[in-house]
Amino acid sequence: MSEPETPPPPPSLGRLFWVFFVMGATSLGGGVVGYLRTGLVVRQKWLDDLSFVELLSISQTLPGLNATNMSILVGDRLRGGWGALVATLGMCLPGATLMTAAAFAYGVGGDDPWSKAFLHGIAAGALGLIVVVGVQLGSKVLKEFADYVFVIATAVAVAFLKVPVPYALLAAGAIAIWWHRPRDRTPKAGPKEDPK
Repeated sequence: MSEPETPPPPPSLGRLFWVFFVMGATSLGGGVVGYLRTGLVVRQKWLDDLSFVELLSISQTLPGLNATNMSILVGDRLRGGWGALVATLGMCLPGATLMTAAAFAYGVGGDDPWSKAFLHGIAAGALGLIVVVGVQLGSKVLKEFADYVFVIATAVAVAFLKVPVPYALLAAGAIAIWWHRPRDRTPKAGPKEDPK
């Protein structure tokens, strides 16, 4: 009989800071979710895909940036309050520094075509990363045909019917919870006959 696998020890605060610092420094635009999954699930193996999706769902329903919310949730899960603080600093420090420098350079350089081209390129790369992560996670999380219907209906409601995102998420979430509710699957027995 094989022994159950023991979970790896939680990372040190320094390691936690460094991993989130690298992700914060190398993620581009909205593609940070892809970097988070690659870093936390594939490389570090601190989370599995199911835990990652659960934390991502929580971070998307809360106010603020997904990357910041995820760093708080993951840091707290791995090392408690100090882990949340260190992971958040690691994630936010590179972006804050680079954005300050970019704002200064943009103010000096003006609205030239090279700046616009750079921003369009970053946006395209970020969209590609989001699509890749959506496909990777979707194949592991979407199990039933109804799950795909919820995803498509939510996307259509937001993109074409112009339903605000919070309303679309609340409606889709409520319907999905009702659909996936626990059901009593045991067959109900008929009326008992009186033995004579």
